[in-house]
Amino acid sequence: MKTCFVVMGFGKKTDFETGRTLDLDKSYRNVIKPGVIASGLQCVRADEIVHSGLIDTPMYDQLFNADVVVADLSTSNKNAFYELGVRHALRPETTIVIAEDGMKTPPFDVNHIVIRKYHHLGEDIGFDEAMRFQAVLKDAIIEIMGRAERLRRDSPVYEFIRDLAPPKLAATRSLEGATVASPLVAAEGADDSHSAMMKQVDAAFGTGDFTTAKTLLAAIRAMRKAVAPDRPVDPYLVQRHALAAYKSAQPDKLTAFKEARELLALLEPETSNDPETLGMWGAVHKGLWTATKERDFLDVAVRAYERGFYLRNDYYNGINYAYLLNERAAAATDPAEAIADFVQARRVRREVLAICERWQKANPPPETASPETLAKFKSDEYWVLATIAEAQVGLEEGESGEARLSEAMVAAPLAWMGQATKDQVEKLKLLLAASPLKQLES
Repeated sequence: MKTCFVVMGFGKKTDFETGRTLDLDKSYRNVIKPGVIASGLQCVRADEIVHSGLIDTPMYDQLFNADVVVADLSTSNKNAFYELGVRHALRPETTIVIAEDGMKTPPFDVNHIVIRKYHHLGEDIGFDEAMRFQAVLKDAIIEIMGRAERLRRDSPVYEFIRDLAPPKLAATRSLEGATVASPLVAAEGADDSHSAMMKQVDAAFGTGDFTTAKTLLAAIRAMRKAVAPDRPVDPYLVQRHALAAYKSAQPDKLTAFKEARELLALLEPETSNDPETLGMWGAVHKGLWTATKERDFLDVAVRAYERGFYLRNDYYNGINYAYLLNERAAAATDPAEAIADFVQARRVRREVLAICERWQKANPPPETASPETLAKFKSDEYWVLATIAEAQVGLEEGESGEARLSEAMVAAPLAWMGQATKDQVEKLKLLLAASPLKQLES
């Protein structure tokens, strides 16, 4: 069976040109892999290859030997660009380049190559768009594979160096003990097992069973570690594991937050520019501050949410950054520091309201969607409504904030979501009642 090797990033990645975060695993599972399989090819990504030793050997083998390579350049992933270059150097033909349509201007070296575009919603891909691009990719593969060999050429290396001959392997070769003859077969079982367990994780999150989600994620990470000990940690899995750990509140809240903190430390959050990591680092330290009232935890939480907000310009990091500025204002011993934080919180909330309004305009309710996509939309819509409500309460807009809060509570898909918002708004009201601005008024 002919093979297709997919070059792309894994998990959630932030495009620093636009500030958007895309779930590239959703791109692979919902768009790329189904499209490749529909064309009659076997599909594999590097994280699905079961191997012993370094991933480099089977990865380069696939870049050379795969009948087709699909390279997704979304978020301008450095590894994807490098691997695309390797493929173009090794093979003159059958390389398909794709990217999310948010990429503003491709780098000069690839801006003259055909790049097929798809639209990503950020956390997910709409059902209609997934079906559309699956068909685009399937048709492209079938069309290219149906051409005569001399008409398949798509590598700029062989286009501009006309007399260059593609390399050939020696008659006998050794891959230093790594088995790459059947990595795709081995990958199928590993991928199926991983996918099945991740569905159980999603189901556990959906019902609020965070203890089960935590157990499953620990098992998934252990399995992946056993198969590939040298593989770097998967940020998405670590983030989900940490979220499940502190949401479980087991064996108690303080211990759960400390466990999540240890997990996130694997992602080096002090220097990370990943807004997802920063948002969770902020949430964990916010919890530690609430549990212990140790000022260091509060300062770390403020810095994390602040960096995440200005990197991503998103409402989640922004609304939590604003809330913690009020917390820090209340804990300040210097009146000037308290006033500065209080005023900054108001400024951030105004920015957050503008972000939420833009989201609502850009994301009308889907007319037709899969159950999964619809559930994701309702969850996102709830958090936007809840954020607007909290921002208006924080700006002391009176009845508007309370009306928005009631609207958000009705829209909450899960009880714990509404309770989380309600708890934070009640705490915020107490902080506003002790506003340091009242000292200026008096």
